[in-house]
Amino acid sequence: MTVQNTSESDMDQRLAWFRAARFGVFIHWGLYAQLGRWEWVMNLERIPIPDYEKLADSWKPKPNAAREWAKLAKQAGMRYMVMTTKHHEGFCLFDSALTDYNAVKHGPGRDLVAEFVEAARAEGLKVGLYYSLMDWHHPDGVICRNDEAARRRFVDYTHGLVRELMTNYGKVDILWYDGMAPLTSEGWEADKLNSMARSLQPHIIINDRAGIPEDFGTPEQTIDPARGGRMWETCWPMNDSWGYSPIDKNWKSTWHVLRMLRTVAADAGNLLLNVSPSPLGEIPPESVKVLKQVGRWMKKNGPTIYEATDRWKALYNIPNWTWTGQLAFEYTVKGSTLYLHVNRWAGRTLPVGGLVNKVLSARFYNGPAIKFTQKGQQLWLENLPEKAPDPFDTVIEVEVEGEPTHARGPLCVVPSDPPGPYASC
Repeated sequence: MTVQNTSESDMDQRLAWFRAARFGVFIHWGLYAQLGRWEWVMNLERIPIPDYEKLADSWKPKPNAAREWAKLAKQAGMRYMVMTTKHHEGFCLFDSALTDYNAVKHGPGRDLVAEFVEAARAEGLKVGLYYSLMDWHHPDGVICRNDEAARRRFVDYTHGLVRELMTNYGKVDILWYDGMAPLTSEGWEADKLNSMARSLQPHIIINDRAGIPEDFGTPEQTIDPARGGRMWETCWPMNDSWGYSPIDKNWKSTWHVLRMLRTVAADAGNLLLNVSPSPLGEIPPESVKVLKQVGRWMKKNGPTIYEATDRWKALYNIPNWTWTGQLAFEYTVKGSTLYLHVNRWAGRTLPVGGLVNKVLSARFYNGPAIKFTQKGQQLWLENLPEKAPDPFDTVIEVEVEGEPTHARGPLCVVPSDPPGPYASC
């Protein structure tokens, strides 16, 4: 596997804004929205290409729908936007000299990527462009695996489309690949592809889905931080579908979204939360309601997410525990300050175990002081309200002496020779 020859300091500079952003919106939009049965409908239902192509002329989204998306994203506390410029179906939402199968030359009659970029910039949000390497529409998109002439044609086509995206829309902040099949990174000539992108967009950050690690990892629908301090971003849909699907009613709640967000932030990652506009470009009302509630919470508590994190995994946050609901709270960290994000209120006393540091003070975030008692590695926050002050996530600020340290593992084991990490009681 080829790895881009960029220094660690260059990568840190490129990623500085991204590390601080924490929260972005993913937009899946394409011809598939008209069918309303997920973004893989062409493949899963085995729709012949001539039949599917008819959707290109029938698609009539309203003008500048992206302005509403960007305003909602800003209101929700998101700091960047990523939109599908071409999904696996092969239809380009942008103008192209390489294919007529695009939004300008068919039903929409205009460049939807240009509208998206303009809308994001108007709200001060960073711009990310998703590009699917996989292409079910292109005649070489499948046979390129075993036909070198087809691979050469398809790779040249792919590089050409990415070059257009990197050239025609001003500064682009993120290049978000997807759909690496059917080729390997070598088959896609991903090193050349990314070098070209960087030559046109020197400050761009690139994900790992062309088979090269690049700037950040992309676990999907899982809280699974990359090891070794590498930046990562997890992406999740608001329901179970990436593309518009009105039959999918399994919407995530505000509580659920905030829990994802704080768990990701605690592990020094980002959350890219997907919304799927209708064919007209309207975001489902269920998503709008949740994002507005998230935004109200972020307006009050944002610094405990954006500015508080622990790169080495924040204290109590062991994903297979926290994500399955066995803990009542999680930490984010800033200096010697801990923010306890309490998602399950325990009543008037909240026990906190394993905190090694001496506690200096405790209070509700931007609120009154909290009485506490500490003995060894046990801390009790006392005289709390019977009901949670915030129904979604109550934040308690705990100031400690020194760098926060949390004890892990069994409380007491039989001493070993030589002593193990938990050899004393």
